[in-house]
Amino acid sequence: MVIAAAKPHNLETFLELPETKPASEFINDKISRKPIPQGKHSRLQSKFSAYINQAVEELKIAYAFTELLCTFGSASIVPDIAVFRRERITRDPDEQNIFVISSDRHYCPYPFLRF
Repeated sequence: MVIAAAKPHNLETFLELPETKPASEFINDKISRKPIPQGKHSRLQSKFSAYINQAVEELKIAYAFTELLCTFGSASIVPDIAVFRRERITRDPDEQNIFVISSDRHYCPYPFLRF
């Protein structure tokens, strides 16, 4: 579902909008709501991310996040599961929130997005 906007949006204005439920994504200059997952999908997402973390977290290789807002290039999406190498993950001083930082700003794992 695409949300009609009174004025054109860009990534910066999208990121300033309040969080929505279900999550909103910004792709190709359009805001859309992510579909709400149903039971089987949600269970598979939880199990798969737990499996990934079981395999890589103790070895300090990577970490899998579910429903994490990922912003890169001119898009902002909420993938079901996002896996980041450990060296790209930092914590705030209070270690309350995890921020994922990428030095490769032009890398796009989703070839269908236009930048």
